[in-house]
Amino acid sequence: MKTTETTAPVPAESGMPVTKIDVPTKSPRREKKEGGVLNVFSHGVLVIWAFMVAMPLLWAVMTSFKDDASIFGSPWSLPDTLHFSNWSRAWTEANMSDYFLNTILVVGGSLIGTLVLGSMAAYVLARFDFPGNRFIYFLFIGGMSFPIMLALVPLFYVVNNMGLLNTIHGLILVYIAYSLPFTVFFLTAFFRTLPTSVAEAAFVDGASHTRTFFQIMLPMAKPGLISVGIFNFLGQWNQYMLPTVLNTDPDKRVLTQGLVQLAVSQGYKGDWSGLFAGLVMAMLPVLAAYIVFQRQVVAGLTAGALK
Repeated sequence: MKTTETTAPVPAESGMPVTKIDVPTKSPRREKKEGGVLNVFSHGVLVIWAFMVAMPLLWAVMTSFKDDASIFGSPWSLPDTLHFSNWSRAWTEANMSDYFLNTILVVGGSLIGTLVLGSMAAYVLARFDFPGNRFIYFLFIGGMSFPIMLALVPLFYVVNNMGLLNTIHGLILVYIAYSLPFTVFFLTAFFRTLPTSVAEAAFVDGASHTRTFFQIMLPMAKPGLISVGIFNFLGQWNQYMLPTVLNTDPDKRVLTQGLVQLAVSQGYKGDWSGLFAGLVMAMLPVLAAYIVFQRQVVAGLTAGALK
């Protein structure tokens, strides 16, 4: 190991001899080698993880273009012919078009309601001090830890007594209530990072609280809204427990219910190619949403974490 010698300062009046201290230093070549080994290891882990995540998705897409004989005869081989009839059969005969429409109505309405109500509640909790502020905030935090399984039975009777059972708008209201705790928790921390000088300038110019929120603060919170919107979209799109309990009408089933019904029917019909086609149809909107907004998601998470 190489060492460097440094001279310790000595007062002039002491008359003591100068002493030398050996300070160990690392070789630049050794540091570069250690950094290269760490990079190779981290990149190797990322490659393995990406392979484990991407392979099931690619296999499902590949299988959706095969016929039933090829699925069982050569499950890992590429399809000899692209059977687009699987997709058309799943879309029409398996009623995937109706399930898609119902899911878009439910998720679209609940997502808009969640973002509007959650952003308003988070803005008030983050910007205004009033008695009970922290208590209300911790109530939302407690909602995140409450298991939804414990609320299914009373929730069923509440929705039924309100006449909202087996309705699209009833399911939208339940989705909003289910997603509000996380939305308020996320956006409250985000609104606290926004500068207060802009809102104060708007108040000086005569803007009301409503105008300041919708025209100034809400556009500034766009990265956070996109981030929490993506998370809510993923959770609501893949929600199965709530619609199963609260939506028993076959004509109003959402996509997750339709996929389960399609999977159950395969035990009698054996249309596995149509099942995989329906599965890929359900995955495509989620993948497309994340691919389009992945930069905004990362930017929103970073902006909400730094102050």
